[in-house]
Amino acid sequence: MFRKIGSTWDLMGASWGVLKQDKELLLFPLLSGICCLVVMASFAVPIWYTESWRPPQGQAGWEQKLAYYGVLFLFYLCNYTVITFFNSAIINGAIERMAGGDPTVGSCLSASASRFPLIFGWALVSATVGVVLRVIEENSKTVGRIITGLLGMAWTIVSFLVVPVLVAERKGPIDALKESALLLKRTWGEQVVSNFSFGLVFFLLSIPAYCAIGVAVYAAVQMHSLALAIAGAVVAVVYLIVLALIQSALQSIFQAALYLHSRQKLSPCLYPDELLKDALYHR
Repeated sequence: MFRKIGSTWDLMGASWGVLKQDKELLLFPLLSGICCLVVMASFAVPIWYTESWRPPQGQAGWEQKLAYYGVLFLFYLCNYTVITFFNSAIINGAIERMAGGDPTVGSCLSASASRFPLIFGWALVSATVGVVLRVIEENSKTVGRIITGLLGMAWTIVSFLVVPVLVAERKGPIDALKESALLLKRTWGEQVVSNFSFGLVFFLLSIPAYCAIGVAVYAAVQMHSLALAIAGAVVAVVYLIVLALIQSALQSIFQAALYLHSRQKLSPCLYPDELLKDALYHR
């Protein structure tokens, strides 16, 4: 486990080296988060007043089921479109940088915009899969949750390189999914290790924020100062937001590096090819 964390830390360091040259890439996960909040807010009011947020029960009519899963599908579709659009922008910038170019915010957004039909197509596929998994989970309870967890994990692994393929090769969603699965055969296992370890490393980095909140609340209670608790909470939240933005950017850069590595196009100047070989192919 510690070896995996060490390998992931090296990969994060290499990804950070790319990010340092293009700090503006952090803008994209921020915009993605803001847009997702806007999407959530736009769905929240009508869903709340129509009560279509309630999962249909066993005796529910087809109209209620259609309304519930239809709204859920639209919500997933909008979210996945936003997330994929900005993720494509980061990956395009990372690929351009690692290929020796000099990406800008404008060039990355233009690249995503030019691929919008492909992005929307992939969002359609992702939303469909998401709704199917939700149906299985809500209709089978405990067994459904286990099945959904396994299928969700498999889907995450198989689709890990879809966006880099979509960005670099302009392939449609189904062809990109097939290509992602084929590329996995050459680099099998690194997605599981890296996704888990990326999450674990950033979880460890987030612990100080939660500790700070606890200390601030305790100190505020002891000193009867609400302002102290609020100040501590604000600092911790800002820290967690910045950490989340960095994690999202680094993972997207890693996806781009892994794609270039699988295509044998990775420049060792910015992202050492040997690092990926040593860290990812180790059994």
